[in-house]
Amino acid sequence: MNQSNYFTACPNRGAGIGHQMSNWHSGYWWAHYFGLNFAHTSFAQSSWERFLGYGVGEKTVAALKKEGYKVVRIPLFNENSPSDMELIKNIINSYSGSKVIFHAEQDQPYHDQIGVMPDIRRKFHSAVARKSDLTPYSDSNFNIAVHVRRGDIVIGQTNKDPNLLMRWLDNNYFENVLEQVMERLKVNKPVHIYIFSQGREEDFASFMRFGNVHFYLDLNPESTFLSLVYADLLITSKSSFSYKPAMLNPRGIKVCPANFWHSYPDAPDWILADDRGFVPDNQIIKLDSAKV
Repeated sequence: MNQSNYFTACPNRGAGIGHQMSNWHSGYWWAHYFGLNFAHTSFAQSSWERFLGYGVGEKTVAALKKEGYKVVRIPLFNENSPSDMELIKNIINSYSGSKVIFHAEQDQPYHDQIGVMPDIRRKFHSAVARKSDLTPYSDSNFNIAVHVRRGDIVIGQTNKDPNLLMRWLDNNYFENVLEQVMERLKVNKPVHIYIFSQGREEDFASFMRFGNVHFYLDLNPESTFLSLVYADLLITSKSSFSYKPAMLNPRGIKVCPANFWHSYPDAPDWILADDRGFVPDNQIIKLDSAKV
């Protein structure tokens, strides 16, 4: 590792927290990949900075500047391009012995995301904010959280915004997943289902057939995020806002849309469904053998 130089990426100030976390993860991953130290750039909202605890124990860009470090911008690069990767390595090596913070271009990709999972779990679950965590769950129940992303993507259905259209999953998707989960759950506790979304309860009336259904609609983002992290079983949307809690969820089962823009661990607690909400045979095996 180059003991003197650092790498950072700035969370996009105009984006949602899932997107901002992707940016931070990118900076953290590429710092270690290139053999550099990591420099923390804070999230746009101070409440999320404290909530996540990502910056604890990390040098900040502001502090390093006071120590005489200068910022060098790194051009956007394609992680799958050998020539791009070679260029970035050459730029970094050219500053060997200098006091430099390499600053990634805004929204520099890091596709897999899961490479940082052990570290972000450690940071999140040791954060001071965990001392005041509250969720709607009872330990005497088996708690299923369903994140049904709506809000802006409902508008996307009307104006045909391709970025929002690719994130859309209708209620049938989540009901199909729930049917398969409920058929295969082997648990000696009452099962309770919590719908986290936006809108009105009547928009989700068809979920009532599962029994013990609770609606948490338009709940504040931090409380929703936290509830997804602590679910015994989490059903995610095509959304960074539920993908990131799935990454931080240490013990629960995660059932996720296979067609997504980041990777998933190949692990028993990660189960993938197709775009209709059906779990294929190779994933059904995971569901049948899930330890709950």
